[in-house]
Amino acid sequence: MINPVRVAGYSVWLAVEIVKGALAVAQDAVLPGVDMQPAILELPLRCSTDLEISVMASSITITPGTITVGIASAAGQTPPTLYVHAIYADRPEEVRAALRDMEDHVLGMTRGPGWERRAS
Repeated sequence: MINPVRVAGYSVWLAVEIVKGALAVAQDAVLPGVDMQPAILELPLRCSTDLEISVMASSITITPGTITVGIASAAGQTPPTLYVHAIYADRPEEVRAALRDMEDHVLGMTRGPGWERRAS
């Protein structure tokens, strides 16, 4: 069972990310000179349960500037993978790093402290 305190903590963190994303998109909409460089990125996941994958995909989609456009199921040794459209993808590795940070938060919420040591 997921701890409600961890859910609340994740919700606050996600709310901050939503506001930051909304401000970046609003800035591009209002100011001249658009900084958007869209791309679709492949993101292999460490998330393994349907709940973790759903929360991750939904969190990406609710954050302005990104949207989950596809999900590939795990197959053999290949982990589940999300395909993410990001409008600020001029540095794809930075986008992936931010998405990994989001995944860390999702896994911290669903698995609790020390999940990194328990993951295999």
